[in-house]
Amino acid sequence: MSPRTPDVSVVIVTYNNENEIEPCLRCLLSNKKFHTFQIHIIDNASSDNTVEIAKNFKTKNSNDRYQMVIAANEINVGFTAGLNQGLTKCEGSYVLVLNPDAFLREGSLVKLFSVISENSEVGAAAPQLLNPEGTIQQSCRRFPRYRDLVFQMSGLSYLFPNSPRFNHWKMGDFSHDERREVDQPQGACLLFSNKILKKVGLWDEGFPMFFSDVDWCARVSQQGYKIIFEPTSKVDHKKGVSIYRNRVKMIISSHKSFIRYLKKYRPHFILVNHIFAIILWGVAFIRVLLYMAKTLFSKRNLEAGNAE
Repeated sequence: MSPRTPDVSVVIVTYNNENEIEPCLRCLLSNKKFHTFQIHIIDNASSDNTVEIAKNFKTKNSNDRYQMVIAANEINVGFTAGLNQGLTKCEGSYVLVLNPDAFLREGSLVKLFSVISENSEVGAAAPQLLNPEGTIQQSCRRFPRYRDLVFQMSGLSYLFPNSPRFNHWKMGDFSHDERREVDQPQGACLLFSNKILKKVGLWDEGFPMFFSDVDWCARVSQQGYKIIFEPTSKVDHKKGVSIYRNRVKMIISSHKSFIRYLKKYRPHFILVNHIFAIILWGVAFIRVLLYMAKTLFSKRNLEAGNAE
């Protein structure tokens, strides 16, 4: 490691991302202005060529601007544990949490830096995320309340998608095209100072995959810092590439983490939490059944088509 402190330490947790890791790294390093990088790739026991591709990229693109450390875990420890594995080794003045399916556009990182440097009250900054076809992803959330779950499960949030009341949690009233303070941007790309990390602490591994970003942002807010969404910083995001490979497991994990989040931040509402836990497990069961039925139906249609 160069004696100079890197401008930014980047943590990328991978799992079977052989198609994404090289363009992710290439886009990251295209953000050249003022930046030296320390890049930590934490691979969660990928069964494809993710690690080999990352090592090959490191060899071919070696220069003084960055140091890349690749840790290949023998088992999948989960996203949050893998992230913490990288965060504990971050030496940069700033830390960037980056998903392997998030591709920074040139200049986007400088714009996030400017947001944080402008105001000492800003604890973290997040970019505008874009779908592959170029449309804006609704990537910001407010911290969820019980009533938001009722609106979500009753379908009111879908009937009134732009309502600040019925779609309050997923911010249906926000167009994601202007700078503003938000509760929780999606953790696919999040920049914060190392000082904030040391003050707030590592991400909670009790949320192995989902809600660890929500929880960490809530803790940033509890420390009195703002989180800013900056739409002039743009990141192309394939969204959930690793998640969709094991959909049933992810559905169960997301609902389990949601229940834990409610219990953590509303510990005195014991009866209400139990009621919502039962409801959420019921919803998870229905979602799994629907997914399995859809998969079976698609498989039979494919077999029928091949038979013809």
